[in-house]
Amino acid sequence: MPANKKLLILPGDGIGPEVVRETRRVIEWMERRRAVSFEIEEGLVGGAAIDATGSPCPDETVEAATRADAVLFGSVGGPKWDSLPFEQRPELGILRLRKDLGLFANLRPAVVLDPLADASALRADLVRGLDIMIVRETTGGVYFGEPRGVTKGPDGKRTGVDTQIYHEDEIARVARVAFELARKRRNKVTSVEKANVMQSGRLWRAVVGEVHKAEFPDVQLENMYADNCAMQLASKPKQFDVILGDNLFGDVLSDLAAALTGSLGMLPSATLGAVQPSSKRHALYEPIHGSAPDIAGKGVANPCAQILSFAMLLRISFGMEEDAKLVEQAVEKVLAGGLRTADIMAPGMARIGTSVMGEAILRELDKLAA
Repeated sequence: MPANKKLLILPGDGIGPEVVRETRRVIEWMERRRAVSFEIEEGLVGGAAIDATGSPCPDETVEAATRADAVLFGSVGGPKWDSLPFEQRPELGILRLRKDLGLFANLRPAVVLDPLADASALRADLVRGLDIMIVRETTGGVYFGEPRGVTKGPDGKRTGVDTQIYHEDEIARVARVAFELARKRRNKVTSVEKANVMQSGRLWRAVVGEVHKAEFPDVQLENMYADNCAMQLASKPKQFDVILGDNLFGDVLSDLAAALTGSLGMLPSATLGAVQPSSKRHALYEPIHGSAPDIAGKGVANPCAQILSFAMLLRISFGMEEDAKLVEQAVEKVLAGGLRTADIMAPGMARIGTSVMGEAILRELDKLAA
């Protein structure tokens, strides 16, 4: 079968190469057993790119990402590069990809699979069946605003400055993503900000309301202060469907929601750009667990989030809903069978490593496809 889907894979640092390796096995299984073929290119990002090229995201990587139909990203960073100047840090690799590809909407599902309900930081009855989608704006706000930096005054004292800034068009486009997702789910968006103390928050609330009134009046809209949303997530999480937030609040709240699911090692994400006139949409898919340098190279990392990120890629970028569900079902069946990596280990379960988890998922895929 001719390769008709261009996929760029960026393993990165830490546990990235290990969990990407298991995902490559799932991709190879797809090519053998399903009606799909991928044209795969692998590139450098993060610390691995710094070591090879001096840049956390070389031009060649950006060019390859631009050509690709989708990017599968591992993780970046580690203590080896902690002493580098801020502008050379590995984490800037993902920021450049988001900026250069226009990846403005980060989708982070927080889903509690039934076999893992007891692994949550909350009581099982509070999280069983939890299914939240957090939509985070990713190219604006305090992470990119200018001026920023640390300066030293005449008295020798230092001042740190970061600027929170949003244009109404940036808010409107990510709001549309949230409302469109809600229409396919339970039809509710909770938009979070700090409109009571921040001017950018006042604009955020106003623009989201305008988009809602003009384009999505059928979707329920709730406005909530970000600090209250954090409290509500920790006490009554199942009230939420889609949570919409800016770059900073979306970052914080999505990690809080992740804790409710039991492990960062289970959670995928997607970051999307605008739909172009050609109908192409740049998209990057990554687990949210980071590089976890403390366990890198030990063969104990959980590959499920990376594999589930590939399932999101199949669904969103390639419209392969059946194949995406197949991967998700295989992961859940492995967990239901009692196999666990260290991060989701529970009494009475069998502890396994990265490659064994990958092998178990492949076996379940074989059974599901039989």
